[in-house]
This record gives sequence, C-alpha cells and structure tokens, in this order.
Amino acid sequence: MNSETKKINAIPTNIITGFLGVGKTSTILHLLKNKPSDQRWAVLVNEFGEIGVDGSLFEGQHANDEGVFIREVPGGCMCCAAGLPMQIALNELLIRAKPDRLLIEPTGLGHPEEVLQVLSAEHYREVLSLQKILTLVDARKLSDPRYITHETFQQQIAIADIVVGNKTDLYRDIDKPMLEEYFALYASPKSQLIFTQNGQISATELEGTTAAIAAIADAHHHHHTTQQKPLVSEQPLPDSGYIKARNQGEGFQSVGWRFSPKHVFEHKKLLDLLNGINAERMKAVFITDKGMFAYNLTADALTCFVLDECMESRVEIISESLDEVLEAQLINCIAS
Repeated sequence: MNSETKKINAIPTNIITGFLGVGKTSTILHLLKNKPSDQRWAVLVNEFGEIGVDGSLFEGQHANDEGVFIREVPGGCMCCAAGLPMQIALNELLIRAKPDRLLIEPTGLGHPEEVLQVLSAEHYREVLSLQKILTLVDARKLSDPRYITHETFQQQIAIADIVVGNKTDLYRDIDKPMLEEYFALYASPKSQLIFTQNGQISATELEGTTAAIAAIADAHHHHHTTQQKPLVSEQPLPDSGYIKARNQGEGFQSVGWRFSPKHVFEHKKLLDLLNGINAERMKAVFITDKGMFAYNLTADALTCFVLDECMESRVEIISESLDEVLEAQLINCIAS
C-alpha cells in the first residue's frame, strides 16, 4: 500500500526501557539493522539532557529511504506536562512515517508507567497496538544501591514483559545468578528473563500484547511539572556558534552543547578529551577534521563509530556532578 494513503491504525508499538548506559540505543540500532526491508519503522527517542543527541546518532546511520524515521524529545521525561511534548512528537512522527512498527525509547531516568499511560489513552487506542515492553538491565549494577533503590529502576523492572540481561560478555560469575534472583523477587510473574550481549535481540521478542496496561491502573504515579519551556535542541545558535544547556532531576545532572557546523573539531584532541571524561553517561556526535563520528561513553569504555551524516556537533553528559572546565576544553578542540 502506498505510504501516502496508508491508514494509521493498530501500529505495533514497543517501549524499550532501562537505566543509564544499559545499551538501549545499541539494541534499537540492532533491531533497525535487521528489520524487514519492506517495512517502515519509526523511533521516538527521549533524552534526559536538553541538547538531544540520539536523534542525530540514529539519523546518521539510517536514512528515511531505508524505511527508518526518527523523532526526538529531549529535556527530561517526555510524559511531563500532561504528555504534551510526547504527544506532539508522536503525532508528527506517525503522520510522517506511517510506520509498520513504532519503537519508543524513554530516557533511562524517565518513568515508563507514565509513558504507557499516555500511549494507552483513548486517543491512541485505535492508532497503536501496545506490544511487549522490554527492560534492559546490566546485572553488574545490582550491587550498586543507586540503582536498586531508585524508583525509576524498580518501575522499569516491574513494568517489563521481558527483562533483558544485556552485556553478558562483561559479567562476573555472580552477576547472572544475581539478576535471576532479583527478577524472581521484583518482576511481574508474567514476565520473561533473557540474556544477551551488545543489545542483540531478535525482532520476534517484540511481538505479543503487553501485560502491563492492567497492572498500572491502580499504580502510584509520579507527579510531573507542567512548566513549558523552549527546546534548546531547536533554538537558533548565537553568534558564538555554540549553545549550552543544563538539566537536573532524579539525583543526576546533565550538561550539553550544540556547535555550529562551521566549528570543525580536531579528531585526536577531541578523542583524548572524551576518553578522560568521568561521567555516568556521555553521548556525542561531532564534525571533525577526519570526518563525522558518534561517541558513546559508559562505565565500560568509550566507543566511536563513523556517521554517514551529521548536521551539527552535539554532546550531552549525565553525571552526579559536572566538570566546570569542560566547555573551555571542548572549545580548545576546535580546529583553528
């Protein structure tokens, strides 16, 4: 059927959630790489930071002519303000893409129950067919009280149809049994536990109706702010050629920058700087003198890969505390 006349109805929709640095983006990239070639898939991605990097990262590897469509909602949990940022972005994405499947990636510090509430509202009941919710977990983090006592982490486990123990190639002997025990105690009795590495899961895991809708009916829900603010990710850049933005919440802070494409970075100097960053999470896309690259920093390592396109350089860092000299160090990496 021609995409221009295709009716938007009962689109298979999956939430793919998980805490910071667990591999959600890698999982979605793997699914997109292996999707049926004749299908159109859409991704609605949410980020804690104000700048918005994931959209550029996805678009730098997947063009619309490959049947992949991306929309980003930066600046914290996308269901805030009565779901308006999320609904606006989702409606625009559905109209543009008319997808055969929709993947939604909430921020690792977001609240999946509230996202599910928006998606199951009356307006979307005929438009979306809510399928399996996947929660990615790095079992090595179960010894960290910042994770297991965090309300968002607990909610991500409780709402999952499938808990995915990711990064198994990095596990110690105790990690897998620890996740199995945690899963037995806190996950839904109807949920499933699987293990993988590098986010490599099959698209068949996405299929099937979620059991979570009934479970959230009487749940306690997080109260979000209704304050509206302009998106830094869409503001015109000032004469300096860059803009900075901060966010905070859920015990973490973020800082990020957007740089005009006229600012070209020295690849080696930039790589040395990014390798030295101590943070919970860092994502970036940069235009450098050696080409266009995406950078992804977790507790394990900094990874770097080539992008096909990049409209401007962007970087977002999430940490419990932030380095105040980082802006000057980034500017120092700009090629003269």
